[in-house]
Amino acid sequence: MLASGISCYLFGIARPYNIHNLWYFVLVQAVGGVFQTSGWPGVVTVVGNWFGKGKRGLIFGIWNSHTSLGNILGSLIAAEFVESDWGLSFMVPGIIMGLIGFIIFLFLVPNPIDIGCIPPVSPKYRKLDAAHSSDEGSSADECENIHNRLTYRCAYREQVDVDDIENVRSETSPILPRHRHIQESDRGNAIGFMKAMMIPGVVEYSLSLFFAKLVSYTFLYWLPLYIAASTTYSTTLSADLSTFFDVGGIIGAIAAGVLSDYSGTSALTCAVMLGFAVPMLFVYDYIGSTSLATTILLLLIVGLLVNGPYALITTAVSAELGTHPSLGNNSKALATVTAIIDGTGSIGAAVGPLLAGMVANWAGWHNVFYMLMIADMLALLLLSRLVYRDVKLFRRRRRIV
Repeated sequence: MLASGISCYLFGIARPYNIHNLWYFVLVQAVGGVFQTSGWPGVVTVVGNWFGKGKRGLIFGIWNSHTSLGNILGSLIAAEFVESDWGLSFMVPGIIMGLIGFIIFLFLVPNPIDIGCIPPVSPKYRKLDAAHSSDEGSSADECENIHNRLTYRCAYREQVDVDDIENVRSETSPILPRHRHIQESDRGNAIGFMKAMMIPGVVEYSLSLFFAKLVSYTFLYWLPLYIAASTTYSTTLSADLSTFFDVGGIIGAIAAGVLSDYSGTSALTCAVMLGFAVPMLFVYDYIGSTSLATTILLLLIVGLLVNGPYALITTAVSAELGTHPSLGNNSKALATVTAIIDGTGSIGAAVGPLLAGMVANWAGWHNVFYMLMIADMLALLLLSRLVYRDVKLFRRRRRIV
């Protein structure tokens, strides 16, 4: 965060110092991008460490609203200075980010173990609970289940050995020393890149996020300009209106998380939202600029449908895959999996705005929206195998109930 703030600040000082070298801007943006993308795997892991798997979709959905709130704040700051001193549009956010980064450095605790707290729910506790659960639901079995759970929890709280502590250590929390008897091949080691890629669902979600993030970041960077070009609104008002897309994104992230928790089908939740996003992009393109109220309403809906799947994949889905049963006892995969998924999406975030600029100049804004609709359809198509699996699991659970 400190380095990202400095990079943003360096971009803004180009105005007072009259820097007009293209490569200066390319270098500053590239360096800033490296530092910003390195942050996401760490913060997802920290939240996963503290909150476990209970209501993961809802918790991550609420937490993920910070991305949209940051976009809103950034847009409002940029709009405040864009017509008077565009350098401040970068320098002020850079200063804010640097200050908050220093506060995070002082106070963030990556793992409950670092301050002597018990992790939320250990994998062994979940397995024991499932193993002793009764399908018949008799009162005797229920009492036995409660007894087993309470007995295990008491034993776990009182007798956490070195191996258990090592098992729940996060890759962002290397404070606890390794026990001398634990070998490098044991469960405390972080997994490699190729092993993370082999986790079922990682490749599909990564490629789907490529296109989902392409659409989201195209809106983030080009929406104010599109509103100004397609309406008679001022630059400042256009920037202010673009924030409604992010307001819809907050609602979409929470809605996607709740639906995922309720149904247990993350891929299906993403697919439904992506499927509805395609026609709504078409509607916004053709009638979105007819009136102020129409613009606001459609931006809210489009933001909800576009950012919902993107938020779910980069948070709850990444955390779930990072603790996939195929990993066995290896507990240090969450950040690696998150980095793979979000890193692939970041490539789409870079490609989308670049393509949008070229398409807008050569073929007009209508074709930009066609490009975004195609991207959402590809994101949906890449999830088709996982959607089929989710539907089968959902039907099986319904038959059991």
